[in-house]
Amino acid sequence: LGVSGYTFADLHEPERLASLYDRFCEEASSADPALWREWDAYRRAPDAPRPPVALSNLLIAMAPHVSRFLKRLFAVDARASAIAEATRAQDDLFRFKVDFVRRRALPLLKNGAPAAATPEDDAIVEALIAGAATADRELAIARAGCALLDRENALSSQPSALSPDSEALKRWCAARVHDRAYRGWVIFRFPDNVEPFHLVEVQHPDPSLPEALIGPDWRLRRRDGFILTDARMPPREVLSEIHYCVLCHERDKDSCSKGLHDKDGKVIVNPLGIALDGCPLEEKISEMHALRKAGDPVGALALVVVDNPMCPGTGHRICNDCMKSCIYQKQEPVNIPQIETGVLTDVLGMPFGVEIYGLLTRWNPLNVRRPYALPYNGKNVLVVGLGPAGYTLAHYLVNEGFGLVCVDGLKIEPLAEDLTGSEATAPRPIREWREIYQPLDQRVLEGFGGVSEYGITVRWDKNFLTLLHLTLARRRGIRIYGGVRFGGTIPLEDAWRYGFDHVAIAAGAGKPTIIEMKNNLIRGIRKASDFLMALQLTGAFKRHALPNLQARLPAIVIGGGLTAIDTATELMAYYPVQVERTVTQYETLANEITEARVRASYDPEELELLDEYLVHGLTVRAERARAAEAGEPPDFVSLVRAWGGVTIAYRKRMVDSPAYRLNHEEVVKALEEGIVFAENLNPIEAVPDANGALSAMVFKREGRDTGLRAEGEGLITLPARTCLVAAGTSPNITCENEAKGTFQLDAKKKFFQPHKAAENGDGRFHLVPDPDGFFTSHDAGGKFVTYYGDNHPRYAGNVVKAMASAKH
Repeated sequence: LGVSGYTFADLHEPERLASLYDRFCEEASSADPALWREWDAYRRAPDAPRPPVALSNLLIAMAPHVSRFLKRLFAVDARASAIAEATRAQDDLFRFKVDFVRRRALPLLKNGAPAAATPEDDAIVEALIAGAATADRELAIARAGCALLDRENALSSQPSALSPDSEALKRWCAARVHDRAYRGWVIFRFPDNVEPFHLVEVQHPDPSLPEALIGPDWRLRRRDGFILTDARMPPREVLSEIHYCVLCHERDKDSCSKGLHDKDGKVIVNPLGIALDGCPLEEKISEMHALRKAGDPVGALALVVVDNPMCPGTGHRICNDCMKSCIYQKQEPVNIPQIETGVLTDVLGMPFGVEIYGLLTRWNPLNVRRPYALPYNGKNVLVVGLGPAGYTLAHYLVNEGFGLVCVDGLKIEPLAEDLTGSEATAPRPIREWREIYQPLDQRVLEGFGGVSEYGITVRWDKNFLTLLHLTLARRRGIRIYGGVRFGGTIPLEDAWRYGFDHVAIAAGAGKPTIIEMKNNLIRGIRKASDFLMALQLTGAFKRHALPNLQARLPAIVIGGGLTAIDTATELMAYYPVQVERTVTQYETLANEITEARVRASYDPEELELLDEYLVHGLTVRAERARAAEAGEPPDFVSLVRAWGGVTIAYRKRMVDSPAYRLNHEEVVKALEEGIVFAENLNPIEAVPDANGALSAMVFKREGRDTGLRAEGEGLITLPARTCLVAAGTSPNITCENEAKGTFQLDAKKKFFQPHKAAENGDGRFHLVPDPDGFFTSHDAGGKFVTYYGDNHPRYAGNVVKAMASAKH
C-alpha cells in the first residue's frame, strides 16, 4: 500500500486498522496543528454542545485530510486529480448559466413571450465558438459567453449597452431554453415551479374511460427487456444539481438532513400530507455537496459513510425523503439522491474504488464514535433477514465486535472465495468496479438485499447490492446463510440452544393484503409480490430462461403504491420477452419433433393461448427487425397497448395514491414506459371465461367529481386476462403466529409490542413497555429479541427508514 508498513491484508484486521488510525492521526496533527487541536477536542467529546455550523465546518475541514490519506494509501492520486480538474473545467458552465442565461436570456421569456434567434444570431454564435479548444458545444458556448462577460467587465463596471455579440448570444440562448433538442444541456435547465397536485403531466386518451390517464407521448421511452432502465445522471448533470444547492448547512438551514420545522419546532407537513422530516439517517448532505463541488468525491463519500455506511443501497431511485424536505419548496428541489449516487460512482470508477468504499465502512476517521472496527468481543447475535434493516444492522454490530450469523429465507448465492477471503487468507483486492459489475439482464441473482433483490425492478442498478453483499461477506465476524426460515428452520428456542446471546428480527413485510372481491382466486389473478418474486427468482426476465411464469394481455394491476408501479412496469417489459421467447422455443421443438407432435401435446385452451403468444411473438420479432434496419430502439409500447396494455387501477385519485404522494417521480417513469393509470376504480368482481380463467374485471366508480364525469356513475367492466393485486402488506409476525404466546403484540395485533431494556441494578436487565422501544416482550433469562425495519411501526415503509432503525 501507499502508506508504508501496511499491506492490503492488514485492512481486514481490527488491530491493524487501529494502528492505521493512529498513523492518520499523527499525520493530520502534523499537517495542521490548529485544526487538529479542534478536531481532537471533538473526537474526545463528540456529544459536547457544539454549534451545528461549527461542526459542519470542522467535518468539511478534516475530510480532505482523510481523502488525501486514502488516495495515497491506494495510489489513486492521478485519477483523483483528473476528477478535480474535470470538476473545475465545468465552472464556466455554471457561471454562464447564472450570469448570462438566467440574468440576460430568461427575461426575454417573461410572461410566456416567445423567443426566436435570427440566422444572423446563429452565425454570430458559430463564429464565437469557431476554433474552440473543446468539441463540447455546450462548454464551448459557455466559455465564449464568459469571455464576453469578462470583456464587458474590463471595459466598464456598468456597461450602458451589450455588445452585438452578447445581444446575439442572448437571443440564441433564449430561443433554446425550452427547445427539447437541448434538454440535455444544463445551461438551459432551470427549476419549474412545483404544484403539489400537478406533479405528473398526464393526458386522457379514451373519452369512454375518463378515469384513464397516460403520460405525454413525447416522454415515452422505448424499453427493451431488463437492462438498467435509468442509468443515472452523468457527472455534468450531477454538478449542475450541486451548483443549484445553496449549501444551507452554512446557516444551519439544511432541512434536507434535519427536516423542515415551524417556529414552534414542529415538523412541517406538505400539502400532500407528508411530514417533512428530512433524511431518516441525518446524512450530512449539504456538506457532501460542498466537498464534491470542490472536486473531492473521496472526501465527500467519507462524510456520507459516517451516517449512511450502506450508501450503495440508497440514493437514486431508492429514497427521496431529503428531496421532499429540500429548502426549495415552491420550485423543484435539488436532486440529492442523484448526487449521492454520483459521489459513490465517482469513487467506484477509480482504481480500487471498491476497496476505498469498503475500507470506509470499517475505518473512517471522520466517524469519531467508531473510527475503526473493534475485534471480536465474544458475544454472538442471530440477525434474521438481510434486507436494508438486516444488512445495515449487521454492519453496525460487526463494527462493535459482535459475531453474527445472518439468515434469510431466500437462497443467497455465495460469492467467490477469492473475492471474500477466508479465515486463513485475505480477499483479493478488486482494482476495477467492472470486475464485479454485470449487466442486469445477465446478472446472477444473488438473493441478497431483501424482497428478492431490493424492490425487484431494474430502474435501479442492482450491482450496488453485490457491492453491499461483498462488503459484509468479507467481514470475518459475519456468516451468511440463505434458505433459512426463522421460526421454521430455526425456532427461537433453538437459537438460544445454539448459544446466541441475542436475536434481531429484520424480516421485512409479511403477508399481502387480500381484497374483498368476488372470484378473487380464479386463474389469472395473483398477488403482485408473487409475480415479481417469480420474475426474479426463476430468472424469467432472462431471454434464454425456461420459466413457468405466464401473463396475458390485457393486464390490470390493482393498487396505488410503489409496488403497483413496479409490477405494472415489469409486466409491460416482460410480455414481449415472454412471447418472443415462446416463438423461439416453439420453433426449436418443431424442428426437433415436428410441429404436429408439438401441437398434439396441448388441449384446446392451451392451443388458443399458444397461438396467441406465437402471433404476438412473431410481431415482436418483426418490430425488432424493423427497428434494427432503421437504427432505432424497437417500439414495444405500441404493440403492448394494441394487445390491451397494462393498466394500474386505483380506488382513489392518482394524487391520493401512496406512489404519487411519496415519490411521484416513479409514477412519471411508469407513464414513460406506456402504463395507463386508471383512477377512482374500486374492484368488486373478477369475471371468468368458459374455462374458469379471468376474462374481465368489474369496477365500481368511486371518488369525488373530477370534472370529467358525474360522481357515482356506476359500474364499469374492463377486459383483463391478468390481474395482479398490489394492495399492501402487513408486518411479518409469522414467528408469533406459528408459536403463540412467544411475543406480545400491539392492540391491533399487527406489530410486536415495543419494549425497552431497563437495568435491574445487579448488572442485568429486564423489559418494560415503551412506545419507542426496539425490544419485543420476549425474555429468555436475560436474553432478548429486538426488531427493526418493516417489522417496526416507527420505521416501516421505506428503505432508508429501515436502515435508520438499525442505526438508531
